[in-house]
Amino acid sequence: MAESSTSSNALRKDGITPMADWRDLGANTYVLATEPLRLNVGLVVGEDRALVVDTGQGPRQGAEILAKVREKTELPLVVVNTHAHYDHYFGNAVFAAAGAVEFYAHENAAAEIAENGEAHRPAVAESEPEMAAGEGENTQIVVPTAIVRDQPVLVDLGGASVTLFYLGRGHTDGDLLVGTQSTLFSGDLVEEGSYPEFGDSYPEEWADALRHISALRNRYTTLVPGHGGLCSDALVRTMADTMATAVRSALQATRETPDDATKAVPILPYGPEQSRLFIRRLKAASLG
Repeated sequence: MAESSTSSNALRKDGITPMADWRDLGANTYVLATEPLRLNVGLVVGEDRALVVDTGQGPRQGAEILAKVREKTELPLVVVNTHAHYDHYFGNAVFAAAGAVEFYAHENAAAEIAENGEAHRPAVAESEPEMAAGEGENTQIVVPTAIVRDQPVLVDLGGASVTLFYLGRGHTDGDLLVGTQSTLFSGDLVEEGSYPEFGDSYPEEWADALRHISALRNRYTTLVPGHGGLCSDALVRTMADTMATAVRSALQATRETPDDATKAVPILPYGPEQSRLFIRRLKAASLG
């Protein structure tokens, strides 16, 4: 399928950025780039069911994503949430209302959504005011109940299957990867075009997960990051090497100045805010 000729920056008359068209990745697998966070939504179409990877940041965006899904298929839907950050699961209720009953996530992500999902509502106050307030149609928090643990789970869609698997802690403690015949959806373990988001991360283990993803690339023709453009294996290796070097540098700086770990900020390969989060999470993981 050809990519949309409509610019992603063009606005409709109502002032909302239009959603791009699906990009065909082969083997009945598609990706949809959404705004404003450059979130990638995946779709895998089987003979009996279709699987959606991530649902957006609320009922408004979720409804747009569902409408695009229905342009491709009217099959019953299965949903996968790659991790427990609001932009990946706040649209779940839209899909539940459309008949989806299977919502997959890693057990740690599901626990996080159940425990803290309500606390994340203020993050979407500007773009999804109904979701932020918890008022209106499809604003409830839908917690995944189809749980993935340490062993891979094969989801049969009829004539096609999808593998859900966990490589350990990284961007969060519950990052789920989605593998199809042609494509690996990495969630936010890989992001393109911006610094990694370290707020809930485990930097040392994240670098290991990235190396593992790089080693898997011979199985897939395409890698879809959680946000941004499609990624090459070289980008994943560079991200892994950069993070591993940052871990070593931050640990060395912390040993040299244990009372002021922020002195490591200028030597890290990330922006100041992300560097401070990186150091905080690195220290938290070592204490844990």
